[in-house]
Amino acid sequence: MTGDAEPGAVDESPGGAADGGPDDSWAEVVPEAARRLLLAAVEAFAERGFHATTTRDIASRAGMSPAALYIHYRTKEELLHQISRIGHERSVRVLTEADDSATGAPERLAAAVRAFVRWHAERHTTARVVQYELGALAGDHYTEIVALRRRSEEILRGILADGVATGEFTVEDIRGTAVAVLSLCVDVARWFRTGGPRTPEEIGDLYAGLVLRMVGSPAAPGGGPGVAGRG
Repeated sequence: MTGDAEPGAVDESPGGAADGGPDDSWAEVVPEAARRLLLAAVEAFAERGFHATTTRDIASRAGMSPAALYIHYRTKEELLHQISRIGHERSVRVLTEADDSATGAPERLAAAVRAFVRWHAERHTTARVVQYELGALAGDHYTEIVALRRRSEEILRGILADGVATGEFTVEDIRGTAVAVLSLCVDVARWFRTGGPRTPEEIGDLYAGLVLRMVGSPAAPGGGPGVAGRG
């Protein structure tokens, strides 16, 4: 999905938000120079990939010298770890807050999918790095991020298991279905482009309806909680 930006389109600069304001995901990164480098690394990794990006590329985007980068980050991989940790912690929080915002398995599942899809659309530059550069992490960093990814899966599995227990979902393989739902949501970051024909909210509504149908929820047909009918 490509095209010129439209009124109300998402500002997906790494530090931007849907309303053009700051993304508080990065607020913990201090001092300001370290945050500038982190945001520059997000842009560079998303555009060129981790392995093709040099520390000079990152420093140049941040308006700093390569030597200044090493004051804040020992290696390029440490930058990726920080980006991955912050991004995965935010995605876990997005799922947790969405799950807590609703009652009933269908409503919880729809809310979780909507929120997760919206985050991956609104933050598609960041999310591409967070979700698709995992293999470049080393040792303990890789283990830490995998644990956070598993936490996201556990949240979805819990919702699915509750729906199966109440007879609201028909799911034979809960773990496999949770992975499929997460993969569907995560893939939005790969193809979403600001100014496309659908907003992040509309894509979230669409995907929520698709997922409810996937699990055989009676709430899905006829404009239930996963179908907002926005076209």
